[in-house]
Amino acid sequence: MRYRILQLISAMNYGVNMYKILIVEDDSELGGLFARVLEKNGYEVCLAVNGSDALKKLGEDYFDLILSDIMMPETDGYQFISKLRADGNKIPVLIVTAKGSLDDMRQGFNSGSDDYMVKPVNINELLLRVEALIRRFIMMNERKLTIGGTVMELDSLMVTSAGESNILPQKEFMVLYKMASYPGKIFTRQQLLDEIWADGNKSDKHTVDVHIGRLRDRFRNSADFEIVTIRDVGYKLMKK
Repeated sequence: MRYRILQLISAMNYGVNMYKILIVEDDSELGGLFARVLEKNGYEVCLAVNGSDALKKLGEDYFDLILSDIMMPETDGYQFISKLRADGNKIPVLIVTAKGSLDDMRQGFNSGSDDYMVKPVNINELLLRVEALIRRFIMMNERKLTIGGTVMELDSLMVTSAGESNILPQKEFMVLYKMASYPGKIFTRQQLLDEIWADGNKSDKHTVDVHIGRLRDRFRNSADFEIVTIRDVGYKLMKK
């Protein structure tokens, strides 16, 4: 895994695409269209017809991103992604589906997807999202995030900003690091509890509010980012 990440970082530095994408789509015509577009833009592509087929291919090769439909025979997209995450696989997943209701999107994100697009999709937007997800995945595996002049180091829990370095309490750091990995994305309190606190279902959602409050106090003068409250929903980190 470490070797693969180093390969990808090197590729990024030299402007070369070495990324392998697994397309999980039971519509062969649409899957073929996605494959042709991605290949034309320098990606290596493999096709799977459903979740079961995708899990088999994941056992045979390494992929940098998964583009998956939801409505598929045998193992649908929700089941496939849930299985993927249960096995500890953190590969980024972009759902591309005709299911466009808020409940569908919520189920998609709750199953473990990183992004969600509703068909018919704009191909240029699809390419932008694919590139962004791969870059974010590489950054996460480098275990360091940079937003403007602020650097967050996962191994040491250290945040350096405006020339000053501070080691944060673990949970506080993880909340910040998680949100900084997806600038502009809204996180519900329950999402943050589930991902950062092992006893997410037992902890009080007020715990998240307390940690957000502490982070705001620490970085209230940050020139790089701010944490915004989305009323009755949760929080998001925004770049300045």
